[in-house]
Amino acid sequence: ILEITQTPSNSRLWEVQLTITDESDPQLAGLTDCFKEEIEGRGWHRMGRLMLKVGHFDQAEELYNELLKGASDDSDRALIYHMLGHLKGQQAYHNMGEYSKALKYHEKSLKIKEISLPPTRPSLATSYHSIGIVYDRMGEYSKALEYYEKSHKIREKAQPANHPDFAATYSQFGRVYRGLKEYSKALSYFEKCLEICKKTLPEKHPYLAITYSNIGDVHRLMGDCERALAFHHKALNIQENVNCNPLQCATTYMNLGETYREVKDYTTALTYYQKGLKIREEKLAKTHPDLAAIYHNMSKFYFSTQ
Repeated sequence: ILEITQTPSNSRLWEVQLTITDESDPQLAGLTDCFKEEIEGRGWHRMGRLMLKVGHFDQAEELYNELLKGASDDSDRALIYHMLGHLKGQQAYHNMGEYSKALKYHEKSLKIKEISLPPTRPSLATSYHSIGIVYDRMGEYSKALEYYEKSHKIREKAQPANHPDFAATYSQFGRVYRGLKEYSKALSYFEKCLEICKKTLPEKHPYLAITYSNIGDVHRLMGDCERALAFHHKALNIQENVNCNPLQCATTYMNLGETYREVKDYTTALTYYQKGLKIREEKLAKTHPDLAAIYHNMSKFYFSTQ
């Protein structure tokens, strides 16, 4: 058993309490394998990533700030700023005010990298991509597109166009173009994402469900509700039968609610809105914009039924 607590001292140390076991313990073996596969880095950097993984954001921030004080070179500082930016991006999902802090840290990391690295280094692409994500989540789609394009320009020189990593990139382009109301471009990128996912992922993978739901949403926005429903139900067939993020399932419920509202099947629409609302109210802060979005959609629904 591993428990992380902060000691009450000025040195900002972390106390790790362990229960003694042996190498034959299957839980220990599984934990060790998972740690090796999923947590990158070394030493305290690895501990920071572990804290982020298990949601100990405050402890992770304390740790990275201490590491920043002792950073030996610009490369180390750039990495720590990047991780602090990532941390604030994670916190922003529950507190929108953290996005500006995430942006500040990512920009500090990028500034160091732009001075010290050649313009084609993958690490630069990572920073551009991270900044794009923050702008995307803030709804500043033109800015997000600018940084996504910078990142993609570097990555496409090093990898073929059908590389599995590009599935997420194409999906992000699709979301941005959807936000900009350029639906044909959005659909094109979501379909590129789907093409890669079908070749590289299991048939019931949760990421395939997200892609189906994104495609369905664009078809709805383009006025093809029949096709939209087909893709949303493909997504739901995966999400209700595998272990996936409940918030992703909530998005599909909301998309189905919107589509059924548009075809005037109000009873079915209400059922899906209520399912999506229940999950979001359980999982999100009361001030989160995703809650505002579903309240807005439900108000449109009740207006439509008058």
